[in-house]
Amino acid sequence: MEFLTFLIAIAALVIAVLAFQRTGGIHDLRKQMEDLSEKSEQATKGARDLTADALGRFESFIRGQDKSSSPESSPEKDEPKSPSST
Repeated sequence: MEFLTFLIAIAALVIAVLAFQRTGGIHDLRKQMEDLSEKSEQATKGARDLTADALGRFESFIRGQDKSSSPESSPEKDEPKSPSST
């Protein structure tokens, strides 16, 4: 009985190998992997660009439309002017 089970397993293995070869084998599998890698890289780049664009718009919303109005570039109004001739 064990011998019959072993023969059926071997026959199933041979059929599986033949089916794999008929559908394209290892070459087709490698091509599909390369295609998937390329598509995932494109999707990642697209997501990265969308995220950068959204963060840029969010930054301009938080800081205001005029980025040159930062405290470093505007003159200080609270500092007293130095007297030129006293």
